[in-house]
Amino acid sequence: MSRISIFWHRRDLRLADNAGLYHALRSGYPVRPLFIFDRHILDDLVDEDDARVTFIHQEIARLQQTLRERGSGMLIRYGKPEEVWRELLQELDVASVYTNHDYEPYAQERDNAVRALLGPAGISFHTYKDQVILEAGEVLKSDGEPYTVFTPYSRKWRETLASRLSQPGGDLSASFYLQSYPVEKYLDRLAPGAGDETPSLDSMGFRTSGLEFPSRTVAQSLIGNYGKTRNFPAIEGTSRLGVHFRFGTISIREKARKAVGLNDTYLNELIWRDFYSMILAHFPRVVDQPFREKYSRIDWRNREEEFERWRQGRTGYPLVDAGMRELNATGYMHNRVRMVVASFLTKHLLIDWRWGEAYFARKLLDYDLASNNGGWQWAAGCGTDAAPYFRIFNPASQLDKFDRDRRYVKKWVPEYETPEYPAPIVDHREARERCLEVFKEALNG
Repeated sequence: MSRISIFWHRRDLRLADNAGLYHALRSGYPVRPLFIFDRHILDDLVDEDDARVTFIHQEIARLQQTLRERGSGMLIRYGKPEEVWRELLQELDVASVYTNHDYEPYAQERDNAVRALLGPAGISFHTYKDQVILEAGEVLKSDGEPYTVFTPYSRKWRETLASRLSQPGGDLSASFYLQSYPVEKYLDRLAPGAGDETPSLDSMGFRTSGLEFPSRTVAQSLIGNYGKTRNFPAIEGTSRLGVHFRFGTISIREKARKAVGLNDTYLNELIWRDFYSMILAHFPRVVDQPFREKYSRIDWRNREEEFERWRQGRTGYPLVDAGMRELNATGYMHNRVRMVVASFLTKHLLIDWRWGEAYFARKLLDYDLASNNGGWQWAAGCGTDAAPYFRIFNPASQLDKFDRDRRYVKKWVPEYETPEYPAPIVDHREARERCLEVFKEALNG
């Protein structure tokens, strides 16, 4: 049995420009890729046809086919990672393990457990930055503390990146920033052998989703016009690459390279991803607690019947309803509309932001804990945003501004402007005043 290095795919389901895989291939040992269908995650999913599981399953099958065409193959296992690793150590002579950073609290616990398992066996565990451009420790205030407001963070982010790239050899250092890792040069160092067959969805308790997945390719013109088109849900004005960023089927560095100098608004969206990842890494309590702790005193109404109408897209507010129906039907919701529906749930209906966040976590193809949590806390006013709680979106004015001819609404709410369409669940003016009173009482009391 020859010694090998293992590269463990998680949020990086690609070969090209993959930081951890690049370093694994340069380790001196043949490299065997690995993917684990993680039961700690899968067992908590509600829907048998969860589209993300289908997406991952398809991408793993695609990767396996690519590897086999090169005379290699992936180990593909289903189980709890620590148990899978114990089995692998019995089967293989492993010299070292390579992977990429994952910043979520569960992922940190998982990696620490695997590291503790490998250490006594003399197996080194190496992990690299891959899913962000600049991670938590790279963008800090002058006193070494993390930023908690986006605008100053984004200025420092840009300064930091420019400084790193301007250094001699800066784009060829251990952290490539925008430079692509040349994995292709070393793929002949993959271990020979076909690897494992991909377990069926059925064997893992799932079935194939009928949802369509967005393309991983985006026209350069879309990125170039992003600042002009991104707010209008009826047109193809956004990249819809979120699911590919989430599972790493494309490189974040590749898209950042294209955005730099082409469209600053699009680059700003990538900075937001890094910002929320940084917030989660520095403040893991935000997973289930408000970033601004005094917001834990809010007296949420939490009416189940109102939450159900919001989920179904039956609130009587066309833009909110169109967004929720788009989400339920496609696993996607336009970014502008996400802000409106989240504000409506938390401000108009006074339903705890965690209820909405959990529903998005269940339905969104591009669900990412850091960004989803950050977005919901932003909408509820309890997050990092500098704006106070009295920012309350008016769904009617948002509709007039961003879907003036009602193309988006008519697509998703065909009964709009007919007797079948429900009356508004709340009056906007009354709901706004109620929200201000509840928040003011909780925060000033």
